[in-house]
Amino acid sequence: MELQTKVPLKPADHPIDYQGKVLLLGSCFVENMGDKLEYFQFPQYQNPFGVLFQPLALENLVKRALEGTYYHPDEVFCQEGIWRCFDAHSEVRSDDQKTLVELLNQRLRLTRQWVESASHIILTLGTAWVYEHIASQKIVANCHKVPQKEFNKKLLSVDAIQSSLENLANLIGNANPKAKFIFTISPVRHLKDGFVENQQSKAHLITACPLYTSDAAAVLTAHTTRPP
Repeated sequence: MELQTKVPLKPADHPIDYQGKVLLLGSCFVENMGDKLEYFQFPQYQNPFGVLFQPLALENLVKRALEGTYYHPDEVFCQEGIWRCFDAHSEVRSDDQKTLVELLNQRLRLTRQWVESASHIILTLGTAWVYEHIASQKIVANCHKVPQKEFNKKLLSVDAIQSSLENLANLIGNANPKAKFIFTISPVRHLKDGFVENQQSKAHLITACPLYTSDAAAVLTAHTTRPP
């Protein structure tokens, strides 16, 4: 009796080695992989803006970094005495407005350096659900527990995800043509969205990645195992 499901694995065409540099961007799953790489002392840099779950947030980060679109004081906001930015995770914060703006811009410069020099770029998508800030009509990376009534919740279509990934790959490809892409779908379930809604979200992400990678010959690794 077979008590395990054996998954055949093929060696990668462009394996990660100690001569390379790995940039990891995306959901918390990226940090799990990044911690393993760090433990074995691979050169790596992960999530300069903290955990980002959806493709538009990743596209925005890379676009601003490569185009040098730095943050201004009016792009951050104060919540209960703490300054935050809708483009970054809540861990990227400060009790001083100027300090947060400087931190964001420092992280943009580091992101650009790593995009331009990385041998491998791992992009992990966690969800296709996004939140639009009603007042600014901007898709945010993190709501920072701002009241729900200030946002509209939307499910990105497969076409929208594919378009975002194409934009992201073109931006990176123009800056660093030698970089190899690894796309992953996080196995972590976003059950706060609902069981059915989580499945819809993951299905959109998984469907969009092969559509994109078949055109660009990038690497797709869709992780569907249960998280530890």
